[in-house]
Amino acid sequence: MRIRGRGIVRGIAEGEVIVSESNISFLGDIDPITGKIKDKENLQYGKSITGKIFVFPEGRGSTVGSYVMYQMMKLNTAPAGIINIKTEPIIAVGAVISDIPLMDRLEKNPLKILSDGDHVRMDCYEGWLEIY
Repeated sequence: MRIRGRGIVRGIAEGEVIVSESNISFLGDIDPITGKIKDKENLQYGKSITGKIFVFPEGRGSTVGSYVMYQMMKLNTAPAGIINIKTEPIIAVGAVISDIPLMDRLEKNPLKILSDGDHVRMDCYEGWLEIY
């Protein structure tokens, strides 16, 4: 199945999906050293986003989160791609400086159509997501 969306940071990413139903702040919710979710209130607590397609509603929190994403890229703990319902500037800037493909505004709510372990390919040049 192919779904259209808005590519924000150009690139192609493919991999396993991890879905958080909570908004994410890369400063405080994610451990940049391990790539694991460290927010104990998040249902995905303790799971790694490293190399995965990380799906969450939108970002929240400090502008330092953009630099945490950059640190993760340098440490090879960053996600392969990010999908949001609505992307806000902190996540967009972090994805740009970290070269992480990013998309939002999918035709269907990604939290309703994607589940942990799904395999997807996102093309942020053309603006589509393919679910295998």
